[in-house]
Amino acid sequence: MITIRKSGERGHANHGWLDTYHTFSFADYHDPAHMGFRALRVINEDRIAAGEGFGTHPHRDMEILTYILEGQLQHRDSMGNGRVIQTGEVQGMSAGAGITHSEFNASRAEPCHLLQIWIMPHTKNVMPSYGEWKPVSKEKGWILVASGEDGKGGSIRIHQDAKMHVATADKNETLEIPIAPGRFGWLQIAKGETELNGQRLNQGDGAAFSGSDAKTLKVSQNGTFLLFDLA
Repeated sequence: MITIRKSGERGHANHGWLDTYHTFSFADYHDPAHMGFRALRVINEDRIAAGEGFGTHPHRDMEILTYILEGQLQHRDSMGNGRVIQTGEVQGMSAGAGITHSEFNASRAEPCHLLQIWIMPHTKNVMPSYGEWKPVSKEKGWILVASGEDGKGGSIRIHQDAKMHVATADKNETLEIPIAPGRFGWLQIAKGETELNGQRLNQGDGAAFSGSDAKTLKVSQNGTFLLFDLA
C-alpha cells in the first residue's frame, strides 16, 4: 500500500521572515494522524527571508539533516563549526547529549529555500557530531547522502538504521526504488513532478510505502527527489 501525503494538506505557518510547511506535526501544528513515519520525525520545507534566520537554540537526541534547495545558509554551533552551506549541499548534526546552534540566510538579497529533516536516533545521549555532504555533478540516479553509523560512501553518519538518498532527474527518466522487502520507504518531492507506481506526485508531496509496494519512479517534470530507507 502506498499512502500519499499531499503538499496542500501539510501544516503551514507564515511568520513573515519564515514561510514553513510541516509534513509531520511540529511546533504549533499538531495532527495525531501525522506524527512521523517510522524513525522519520520531521520534514519541514522552509523559506527564510534574506538576512533572517533562527537564533541560537538547543537540540538533543535527534539526527538533523538540512538540504539546501536554493540559496545559502550560515551555520554556527557549540561544537565550533561555522560555515555557509550552499545550494545542493546537505548538513548533518547528531545532537546527542546536547548542542546549540544558529541558522541564518547568508544572503542579504535572496531567500533561502531548504528542507529540514529530523530522524530519531536508536541511541540517546551520544557524543554530538557534525558532517556535510556535497554533490558530485557526474553522479546519476539515487545518491547516498546519510546512512547508519558506518557513514558508507562518504555519506553523513547518523545514529539510526536509516538511509537518505537524493536524485536529480530529467523528464522521462525512470528510477528504480531500492527499498528491500521488509523495510519501509518515504519519498519526498523537493522539486518537479513524478509518478510512483502510476500515482502522480507534485512538488511538496510525500509518499509512505513498504519495500514490497513501490518499485518505479517515472519523472514527468525535471526535479529533485529524496528517498528515505527505514527499518
